[in-house]
Amino acid sequence: MWTMKIFNVTLSDGNIQDGGPRVSEAAIQISRCRVSEYLSLHTGYDLLPDSGKVIALDINLPVKQSFHILHEQGIPVAPLWDSFRGQFVGLLSPLDFILILKELETHGSNLTEEQLETHTISAWKEAKRQTYGRHDGQWRPHQPLVHATPYESLRDIALKILQNGISTVPVIYSSSSDGSFPQLLHLASLSGILKCICRYFKNSTGNFPILNQPVCTIPLGSWVPKIGDPNSRPLAMLRPHASLSSALNMLVQAGVSSIPIVDENDSLLDTYSRSDITALAKDKVYTHVRLEEMTIHQALQLGQDANTRFGFFNGQRCQMCLRSDPLLKVMERLSNPGVRRVFIVEAGSKRVEGIISLSDIFKFLLSL
Repeated sequence: MWTMKIFNVTLSDGNIQDGGPRVSEAAIQISRCRVSEYLSLHTGYDLLPDSGKVIALDINLPVKQSFHILHEQGIPVAPLWDSFRGQFVGLLSPLDFILILKELETHGSNLTEEQLETHTISAWKEAKRQTYGRHDGQWRPHQPLVHATPYESLRDIALKILQNGISTVPVIYSSSSDGSFPQLLHLASLSGILKCICRYFKNSTGNFPILNQPVCTIPLGSWVPKIGDPNSRPLAMLRPHASLSSALNMLVQAGVSSIPIVDENDSLLDTYSRSDITALAKDKVYTHVRLEEMTIHQALQLGQDANTRFGFFNGQRCQMCLRSDPLLKVMERLSNPGVRRVFIVEAGSKRVEGIISLSDIFKFLLSL
C-alpha cells in the first residue's frame, strides 16, 4: 500500500511580495471602480455563446449513468431536471461522485457496479441530505437551486457564485411570471465573467491601471511568506504516489477544488482536481478499484492519453505563471474554461511560490 506524505508550506494571504514597489492604493481603487461599473452594466446575456449546447440530467436517472454522461461529454457539472415539478432543482457535481465513492468504500470492501446502477440521482441527493444535512442537531431544509436570469448583471452573478461557495450558476429564462416552462440557456462561471473583463479592458489598460503590474506587487492570492511571518496558513500538497483516497479527503475537508502534485524536489508536476474524479467512469474503473490502493498518478492517467508525459498534457492542467508576470496574464490564464487557479512558480525549478484562484481575483476586484 502506498504511503501518503503531506507537505505543509506556510502561506500568507494577500501579502505584497518582493519584486517591485507596491501598487498604489489609488490605482487599485480606480481599477476596482472601473471593473464594478463594467460588471454592473453588462448582463448574463453577455455570457451566452453564439452556439453550443447545455446538458441537463433528469433526477430519476441512475447515478452510474449520470457520471458516465459527465465523463463522455467532458463536463464537470450538470443541472438536474425534475420532470414532475417542471423545474430545475439542483446540480450534480464531482463532489457528489467523490462522496458516493467514499460512502460506498466505507460500507463495503469493493465498489460494485450494481450499487451505483440501482441508485437514482434523486435518491442520492436525499441520502446526502440525511448524511450531511444536519446543522446544530437540526435537519437543514431543502435549499432551492441557486440560479440567475439572463437579465441579471454580471456583478450580481459573480456575487451569487462567491457568496454561495459554488463554481457554477445555471442561467435560466422563463417568459412566465411564475417561472414555469424554464429554459436552460447557459452555465455561468467566474472564468466566463473574467473572460469578458479581459476582453473589454485588454486594449484600454488606462482604465484598469493595475493590469500590467507584476502580480507580486498586488495584495492578491496566497504566497509563501518570509520566515517569521505570523500571518500564515498551511498549503497542502501531495506526491504522485500518494493514495487517491488521501487526495479526495483533502479536497472535501479543505473545501478546495484542486491540490498541487509535486515531485521529490517539491517542483510542480500536476494538479488533482475534483472534476478529475469522473475519469473513474471510464471503462467502469470504479467497479474494481480501491481508493486507498490507487495512486494519484494512476488516477490522472485515466484521463489522459497513455503516451502523454505525466503532468503536462494538453497544456491546460497545470496553469503556471511567474511572480514577475503581469496581472493581465494571470487573469487570461484563469479565464480559460476549467481553470480554477494559477500556480505561481519559481523560474526554472517550478517550485510553488504562491497560488491565485478565480475567487481570489473576484474577491479582490469586488473588495470582498
